[in-house]
Amino acid sequence: MRIKGYRFGFFSADADDPPHVHVSKGGDQAKFWLDPVQLAKDAGFARHELNEVFGLVQEYQQELLKGWHEYFG
Repeated sequence: MRIKGYRFGFFSADADDPPHVHVSKGGDQAKFWLDPVQLAKDAGFARHELNEVFGLVQEYQQELLKGWHEYFG
């Protein structure tokens, strides 16, 4: 999924982890837990970008959780 230039996705190696999404843009990356939405890890995003991505993850939380369960179901 792509929104505002951010790429949201899952990695198959993460099947044993709680639901989360990886977000990247350029060389920056972050990981957000999906329930509840929390920043798990950041590698390079500026604070204002993290705030924007956090808002997007919250906005699309249900779709991302559905995608997680379909991907790892």
